Amino acid sequence: MNKRILRALAVAACGALTLTACGSGGSSDGSVTLKLVAADYGDQASNSSSRYWEGVATAFEKAHPGITVDVRVINWNEIDSQVKTMIQSGNVPDVLQTGGFADKVADDLLYPAEEVLSPGTRDNLVDSFAQAGEVDGVQYGIPFVSSSRVLFYNKDHFAQAGISEPPTTWDELRETAETLAEKVPGVTPYALPLGPEEAQGESLIWELGNGGGYTDADGDYTLDSRPNVETFRWLRDNLVEPGLTYANPATTDRKTAFADFAAGRTAMLNGHPSLLGMAEEGGVDHGVARIPGRSGPLDATLGVADWMMAFRQNGHQEEIRKFLDFAYSKEHTTQFMETYDLMPVTEDTLEELKSGADEDMALFYEVLPDARFYPLGNTTWDAVSARIKRSGGTAVSEDPEKVLGDLQQQAEQIVADQ
Repeated sequence: MNKRILRALAVAACGALTLTACGSGGSSDGSVTLKLVAADYGDQASNSSSRYWEGVATAFEKAHPGITVDVRVINWNEIDSQVKTMIQSGNVPDVLQTGGFADKVADDLLYPAEEVLSPGTRDNLVDSFAQAGEVDGVQYGIPFVSSSRVLFYNKDHFAQAGISEPPTTWDELRETAETLAEKVPGVTPYALPLGPEEAQGESLIWELGNGGGYTDADGDYTLDSRPNVETFRWLRDNLVEPGLTYANPATTDRKTAFADFAAGRTAMLNGHPSLLGMAEEGGVDHGVARIPGRSGPLDATLGVADWMMAFRQNGHQEEIRKFLDFAYSKEHTTQFMETYDLMPVTEDTLEELKSGADEDMALFYEVLPDARFYPLGNTTWDAVSARIKRSGGTAVSEDPEKVLGDLQQQAEQIVADQ
């Protein structure tokens, strides 16, 4: 059955339920209750995101009498399924902060960003992240937090191997890995995680280094493009078959690669900011550098974002705008980034945090504005990404042309079935 029909039936069914379950959040005295659902970035009760959002809600309610914010924070393992249930039952939030937005756009559930953000708030978003929130040229996804990727390397291993500088090209990376294999036995020279946890991320980083990627300028999938096939062939011939990385990258997840680096078991890998803390806790003397590309360092690295979105159903457009403008102020965004060691998506907070960053973190901020993204605005991306996670990593041990060709056919079928 068509998704829009299902949504309409769910909304219609709401009339038979109680106001508490499906109501608009308004009351007879004109006051409004906004329902905020957000993901939990904390790892224990003491740093749960509920504490942050309750604080924002309390300050907002004080500044905007007549508007109450009902905060519900859900852990990452459950938020998508619980939000799906909310939507199906008609108990739709006004504001949702989670990992993706395109499926909600496909079901015509969301306000465009320009309808729920003031011009000042919209202009303050980092351009590349705001553009990543677009579907068919209209922004619906509002970036909330971000991350970028750089090359990590173990300084002690480099010193032991007599290597003074990190590699800047693929050939230099291979030569560096060969030297490490010879001079630092027992250490994996380069960690290449192409397992199901995040094969789509590591793959895209390498493809960008050869002028490739997942889509063309028109948004059509190009999984088996010549640059992509050449990329995986290079990885197979220069890292995997010579034994300079994991024996089976297709079964190795990023969490394993990060743990190996933090334990001194690997010398190089691509990582995001959380690896800085892991390396420090593990006592690893580490450095960071721009990620090597085929002919030089990447100008644009992988960027990842989580998203805020606003739902139409309850009709609280003006109240949502006031709340989002408040939540996206420098005071609150800076507090969230510092609490959870994340990276900002607003220009003023980016400048604030850059000014006090150490040398390692400064590189993440430097590459952030030019980051490249998954095709998040494509409503088929979640399904295509799942296929890449499942089998994309085999392209470095099998025939890359066949593996990527099969993935391209699957992607085209997913698009056709949409």
